[in-house]
Amino acid sequence: MAMRERVLQLSAAGVLALALTACGGSPTKTSTGEFIDDRVLTTKVKTSLLNDPQVKGTSVNVDTFKGTVQLSGFVRSEAERVRAGQLAREVNGVGEVRNNLEVRGQ
Repeated sequence: MAMRERVLQLSAAGVLALALTACGGSPTKTSTGEFIDDRVLTTKVKTSLLNDPQVKGTSVNVDTFKGTVQLSGFVRSEAERVRAGQLAREVNGVGEVRNNLEVRGQ
């Protein structure tokens, strides 16, 4: 009977290990937790951009991968590009900002 219990315990541990591995991240894939964290960061950055009068937030795309925020799209001036990067960096939890915004006048 003890042997059967031990086999069941080991089997349950194996299933749990497989389940946790499936949710784990890698250098090119986020874990479930990282995915959720990235979505929250994206939302916070986008909200900050939309609420700032100096930035036309609807023209800025925000993508986040493992805490690194990438800004892309078009802005009207260099000052707007710099401001968007500054706003993204100020969001708590953002590790790095890649500002790929392009300036294209009005």
